Amino acid sequence: MTSLWQRLSLRARLMVIGVSGVAAALAIGSIALYAVLSVVSYRSLDDAGAATAADVATLVDQGRLPDPIPVTGDQIVQVVDSRDRVVSASVNGDRLTAVLLPHEIADTLSGAHLEVSGSRVGLDSPLRVNALRAGPQGARRTVIVAQRFDDIQGSQRTLRLTLLATYPLLLAVLALIAWRVVGATLRPVEALRSTAERISGTGQDTRLPVPASRDEVRALAVTLNSMLDRLTASRARQRSFVADAAHELRSPLASMLTQLEIAERLGEGSEVTRDLHAEVLRMTTLVEDLLTLARLDADVPLPRTAHPVALRPLLMEVAQRYAGARVPVTTSFVEEAFVVGRADDLRRVLSNLVDNAVRHATTSVHLSARANGPEVEVTVSDDGLGIPPAERERVFERFTRLDDARARDAGGSGLGLPIVRELVRRTGGEVRLEEAPGGGLVARVVLPRTTDVSASGDAAARLTTVSDPSRTLTE
Repeated sequence: MTSLWQRLSLRARLMVIGVSGVAAALAIGSIALYAVLSVVSYRSLDDAGAATAADVATLVDQGRLPDPIPVTGDQIVQVVDSRDRVVSASVNGDRLTAVLLPHEIADTLSGAHLEVSGSRVGLDSPLRVNALRAGPQGARRTVIVAQRFDDIQGSQRTLRLTLLATYPLLLAVLALIAWRVVGATLRPVEALRSTAERISGTGQDTRLPVPASRDEVRALAVTLNSMLDRLTASRARQRSFVADAAHELRSPLASMLTQLEIAERLGEGSEVTRDLHAEVLRMTTLVEDLLTLARLDADVPLPRTAHPVALRPLLMEVAQRYAGARVPVTTSFVEEAFVVGRADDLRRVLSNLVDNAVRHATTSVHLSARANGPEVEVTVSDDGLGIPPAERERVFERFTRLDDARARDAGGSGLGLPIVRELVRRTGGEVRLEEAPGGGLVARVVLPRTTDVSASGDAAARLTTVSDPSRTLTE
């Protein structure tokens, strides 16, 4: 049964569920309608009989009972004494035999509504009987009112036949309407499926049709298009990454091969060794950057344990590395602050930013940190030419350089800032580039702050370095 259900199309399953629900609702509604109409009809008949019985009982109590008893409609009225003898009756009533037997009279007086055969009074239709006590205590009488209800039974039969005849017809009409409505509702889904099938396996940037309705199908189409946009961007980035990586790796290898060939012809082994060493270092750095990005893309955790990291010794260590740079690197701290992360990741972030600033600065680079509520803000500023606002987001793309000539000797590989952004994102922070107040560029890194420093003592101790008197430190 389960496999058969799963083999049905979504439209068919919706139809089965919908038609089953409508069928059950119609059946329950039909039964309820029939029951209500029957109860109302019999209650009206009983109320009319009880009213006639009460009127006749009043005449008996007042001693003004006429003979024959006047009645309306098809009612049959009899008044019997305590010995079950008929003392008065309506024109159409039997004056010799009571409609009810003695035990039936007792049952009717207790509140039951009896149905007896009409043959007792010479009729071919059943009777519904009411009874009521009347008269003084010494001469008690029983008023019996019998009414035909064959018209009610006829109405019930007509209603049953009507419901049985219209039920399947109405169900079929509703099923047809539901089939068309479900088909129209699922038509956008079929359009999405057919378009997605055409997209699969092609390099075209086709997008799924978005229906005009404001429903879940539209939300699905928008979400799938957003996913396709991300896949397209990822595919383009992968193609660009492969091409640029091959281009970047080809140049150092070609340079080393050329210098080795020249060395073999000129015999300048020592000089070639120095040049070759620089090229190998450059290629090693590039490969390390590529591996770092590959790990970040694959979301492979680096083999470090996250713990609170003290920023002051970390910033001092990074600045210490650039003590002999072509421009001075100064540092300043408002207060000690701790962030959750990996010290190696944060060190890599600061090193990349400072390296980029030193490369483009004119006279100085400044590294600072300050706590700002639940966050810690680290800034690296320089007084270089800066980056135009339109290019400040693009430089975070891999292998992006603002130097169109892509001179290898004058700049980096274009991977430093992308690595910074990925590492900062992994800590839950963000990085952005802004224009410095006096000209130049400010790299602003915002990291989540922590006050739990129970595990930071060892890390701070490992990061603490001896300050160099030749450096400029403002604390």
